[in-house]
Amino acid sequence: MSISLATTWEERLMDLGNIPASRVRCEPAIGTATIEDVIRIRDTEKRLFELVDGTLVEKAMGWQESVLAGILLHWLHSYLDKNPIGVATGADGMTRLFEDAVRGPDVAFVNWSRLPQRRIPKDPIPDLVPNFVIEVISVGNTYAEMSRKRRDYFHAGVELLWMVEHRPRTVTVYKSALDATVFDEEQILDGGSVLPDWQVNIKDLFSRLDVGH
Repeated sequence: MSISLATTWEERLMDLGNIPASRVRCEPAIGTATIEDVIRIRDTEKRLFELVDGTLVEKAMGWQESVLAGILLHWLHSYLDKNPIGVATGADGMTRLFEDAVRGPDVAFVNWSRLPQRRIPKDPIPDLVPNFVIEVISVGNTYAEMSRKRRDYFHAGVELLWMVEHRPRTVTVYKSALDATVFDEEQILDGGSVLPDWQVNIKDLFSRLDVGH
């Protein structure tokens, strides 16, 4: 991926997806951050930052978003217990998609075929592209930010992406950066060829946010 040519703070924020300035870390200097900085801050400050064009961008998070991501990860693990075709990770399982891009999807699946010798990486942030990722959209995310993230994922080699939005209670399924289908609570999701026979009842997923479930 190309390095940003932004020369002003406004241009940099635009490149990053018009995100709030409060999510951009200025130390180390913008444009000079590395994967080692991502690891250091995660280990010492317990904060998750993604690396975009040499800039540290704090991952937007929320309570309901975490609940949904946790449920989906649990269901995915249950599927993989019966269908051991790979491994799944949560938001802490960050990966380097390109030299200057570290992403932390809320949920990710990696087929064994993408793991050398079918072994779990020992690197804290491996050079690894998931087959499937789920992003649960938070209030702090912007449309432009998620659009750029989507392009990054598919450019790197992701095969399937779900973007979950709990306010309208929909899931948008992408099979490429531009191939989008929106599903609502009356529908059932499936993992396609990436996760054969895995299904998610959207209504059941979002009902976990309701009082007294």
